[in-house]
Amino acid sequence: MDLPPGTDAHLESSAPPLADFAALAVRAAQLLRTPQALVNLSPAEATCVVEHMRLVHFAKGVTLLREGDRTRVDFMLLLLDGDVSVETSAGGASDAVSIAVVGPGSVIGEMALLDGAPRSTSCIALSPGRAAGLSSKELERLIESHPQVAAKLLVGLASRIADRLRGLGEQLQMYAKLSLDLQAEVARLRASARR
Repeated sequence: MDLPPGTDAHLESSAPPLADFAALAVRAAQLLRTPQALVNLSPAEATCVVEHMRLVHFAKGVTLLREGDRTRVDFMLLLLDGDVSVETSAGGASDAVSIAVVGPGSVIGEMALLDGAPRSTSCIALSPGRAAGLSSKELERLIESHPQVAAKLLVGLASRIADRLRGLGEQLQMYAKLSLDLQAEVARLRASARR
């Protein structure tokens, strides 16, 4: 499936199976086992997951995932090549704030795939690229046909989410300290202005 600039991604069943592209399927299986992806899969298990994925081509500027989207939450993407900006509207700001740039081996969209909730960030292609998409239907098929592989995949996804949550907790602690320091400085300035 080719996505031109200015469009939003949606994993279509008409997208070609990734397994039809031997070199890309091997690359996807290797990338699934990298630290930024899932790590805990064996080569055979990663190949099994890839058999359930579809190939997505995207152009620079394509919105792969849109923050707040409630309708297109039934897939995740493993980036095979290309770079993607992960952005948030930062509490309703009119301009999106880039919070990360991710590339090959990164998995995006896994939270919505797992819980069906609206997308938490937007992901915009910074360059042309390709991704391996796993839909909720294919995840269900994987669960039925290879439950142990599916369980390892889900544990890997949960572990990624937990790592990000821990990182967010560390950031919140840093922001809390900055806020306390700022409040102390404001109090000090007010006290010196009263003198």
